Amino acid sequence: MNKKKLLELRADFLLLTVAIAWGVTFLMVQDAIKTVPVYAFLFWRFAIATILMAIISYKYFDELNKQSIIYGIILGVFLFSGFATQTFGLSYTKSSIIAFLTGLNVIIVPFLAFVIFKQHVRRMVFVGSLLAVVGLYLLTMSGKLTIGLGETLGLICAAFFALQIMFTDIYSKKVNVFILVLFQFLTVTILSLVFSLSLDDVTFKLDFDYIFLKAVIVTSIFATVYAFLIQTYMQQFTTPTKTAIIFAMEPVSAGIFGYFIGNEILTPVQIYGAVLILFAVLLAEIKFKKE
Repeated sequence: MNKKKLLELRADFLLLTVAIAWGVTFLMVQDAIKTVPVYAFLFWRFAIATILMAIISYKYFDELNKQSIIYGIILGVFLFSGFATQTFGLSYTKSSIIAFLTGLNVIIVPFLAFVIFKQHVRRMVFVGSLLAVVGLYLLTMSGKLTIGLGETLGLICAAFFALQIMFTDIYSKKVNVFILVLFQFLTVTILSLVFSLSLDDVTFKLDFDYIFLKAVIVTSIFATVYAFLIQTYMQQFTTPTKTAIIFAMEPVSAGIFGYFIGNEILTPVQIYGAVLILFAVLLAEIKFKKE
């Protein structure tokens, strides 16, 4: 096994830990936003993450330039837009449907890579993407899928997250990763603050109880700083299409964590869906010589 393949496998494994981190913190966020407005929560989560990222990135400030700032802002807009459309979509349709539609970025990413960005996408990755979509459907869907406002917003959300993955792949190879992530976080923080002040009942005068503090601290450190720093750095060594497939493991880890910790029930159909997603991730690692 050559060095390039080893770096790719390491990147894929660390991206898998990102999906697990997002899945494990899902219940915490779900509990926290029962009492705290969504955009207020996003503001506090990304504000803390921005401060932490600024401390981590301090020694790289001499590499700060106009290009890294612009790239960071673009990624931040994509990321926040994904969160925003997802949140608004939840107001019009079931969370299970939004979860499935959001996961469709797993098939949007290879489409963008192949058609728009003219990147080579291996056959097994395409097959893995399709299997992941079927797995996501079995794992998350619990309602009838129609095309209404909520469903449309869910699809737009998936497109924004797909764009975030695609452009992370491009930008992470051009500028300093730490500065790029810092300005991505800063952009999400500012946009979350604007939306919170415009739409939420409260932004600053929150009840800083244990549930909120635990959720915001854990998500800031693990689901934000760790997750997006790993994503941005490791996408230099793997493909955006494989990244999207690996990220489909997020609802799988959320389901497993919810089963053991939150006493949630996993039906046989959901278990089949989780197994399919896991198989899709493994399939994406297969590379034939002629490819």
